[in-house]
Amino acid sequence: MHYRLLPAPLKPLADKFYRNQRSAMRVTAGAQLWVAEDRQIVAALCLHQVAHGHWLTSLLVDCARREQGIARQLIETALADCATPVWLFCHPQLSDFYLRLGFAPSTDLPQPLAERLSRYQRTKSLLAFSRISCAGLTAQGLEP
Repeated sequence: MHYRLLPAPLKPLADKFYRNQRSAMRVTAGAQLWVAEDRQIVAALCLHQVAHGHWLTSLLVDCARREQGIARQLIETALADCATPVWLFCHPQLSDFYLRLGFAPSTDLPQPLAERLSRYQRTKSLLAFSRISCAGLTAQGLEP
């Protein structure tokens, strides 16, 4: 398995992956796109710069490749050098997964994310989580 930041010219491959998984997710302009590949894309996620950190969106693993640690490794690879807070929204049933990865429930969201979450929660049950990476903790002089 190979994990990498996908170069911009190859981003249409990720949209093809999302379509093949029958997902409405798409790569948005300006986002970093991280993928897991095993001859082809088997997982993807997007990182968007927001406020003083990043917003993790569009995490999806091929249905046939779930429960193999691919999502965990993809997130860890994408956030390895991220020294800023990372926020995400997830369905309640995914809470334990994100807690194991060092994320915690968050009510302190940057304004653009707080507004977006409020809109999403009108039709979906979503929770907000955040994580300060080990690099971010070290840069602040805190213990990870």
